[in-house]
Amino acid sequence: MNEKNLETPLTRLLGIRHPVLSAPMAWVAGGHLASAVSEAGGLGLIGGGYGDAEWLERELASAADTPVGVGFITWSLKQKPDLLDQVLAHQPSAMMLSFGELAGFAQKIRKADCCLLAQVQTVEQAKKAVDEGADVIIAQGTEAGGHGANRATLPLVPAVVDAVGSVPVVAAGGIADGRGAAAAMMLGASGVLMGSRFYATEESLAHPTAKAGAASAVGDDTVRSSVFDRLRGYGWPEPYTSRSLRNRMTDRWHDHLPELEENLTDERERFQAGIEEGDFNLAPLIVGEAVDLIDRVRSARDVVEDVVAEAVELLGQGAPNVSLGSGPA
Repeated sequence: MNEKNLETPLTRLLGIRHPVLSAPMAWVAGGHLASAVSEAGGLGLIGGGYGDAEWLERELASAADTPVGVGFITWSLKQKPDLLDQVLAHQPSAMMLSFGELAGFAQKIRKADCCLLAQVQTVEQAKKAVDEGADVIIAQGTEAGGHGANRATLPLVPAVVDAVGSVPVVAAGGIADGRGAAAAMMLGASGVLMGSRFYATEESLAHPTAKAGAASAVGDDTVRSSVFDRLRGYGWPEPYTSRSLRNRMTDRWHDHLPELEENLTDERERFQAGIEEGDFNLAPLIVGEAVDLIDRVRSARDVVEDVVAEAVELLGQGAPNVSLGSGPA
């Protein structure tokens, strides 16, 4: 560790300066954002999401001159396996798979000399991912925006670190500044993956109204729900739900999913109109509890550099607000 750098097993494995990764947010994390994060010294990940070949080709082309990675929803990738070959042809630095078994894809990814990142939500998933060939484990807590499960980041990360031995672990969920990054390092993580903080950056593809909404929201405004998955027609398996800001849709339907099924045609029309009009009282604004720590839209470079600088300072001076004394006389 030096004044403005954190060297970890993750940075050495990926050949990056800073242990900061941007989450592969579907439709939000395009080539411009991924490139900006990588150029700042971290690793940017393009969001493969549910698999749109034309969109992926365009975003990969826009990042062609920068080492970036790509992330996929594993159960969705199984429905469109040719997308993996399409992406590997661009020689990405890393491939991140989430929400499903790796076995069907790991060998091809490793054979392409591409680093395999596996996002998990439980300790058992972490162990299995290592057995299936993961090079890096991303331990995602329920605080994260978008899809996740039930475990909180703070206890999950050290439990995964203890379970996977020498495999680098990245902490995700509820991290948006250097304090969170430093805390993750103290728990044994080799890096952090941030989504919400990069959602509200100049380079993200999120709607400007959504970026402003993320910057003005607080974590208490978020809810983990299946409402938007039902409205979009995505068959997410249990136990995964998606965290987003509460709005009229979640307030109306979160506790009434069977009734939502009975009204899907009309509600999907309202939902789609909200997306097209940028009305986030109806459309999902997909961020996590870390929005408390986001006060404005910034450049991705500034985010990376400030997170690292703050983490370095905190790790160098020990825990803030703690002093070691000799105890009572």
